[in-house]
Amino acid sequence: MIIKFSRHAKRRAKLYKISQSTIEDILSTLDLADGEHEIIREVSGFQYPLKVVMSVESDTITVITNYPLKKGRKNESTL
Repeated sequence: MIIKFSRHAKRRAKLYKISQSTIEDILSTLDLADGEHEIIREVSGFQYPLKVVMSVESDTITVITNYPLKKGRKNESTL
């Protein structure tokens, strides 16, 4: 599986101090079908859950954006 980060995702990660390895760890545990997905996960070291929006095409995952949810939603969801 190939994981790519958009320029926007890289900038958001830098702004919120989210390492690429953190996002890769979240994505490595998932089995996703083609299309766009939103994942919300609690991650240790962050006050709020992280939201990751991605697009999946065959064997490539492109992370569109990633950021902490300031509203503090606690549930995990997949779109």
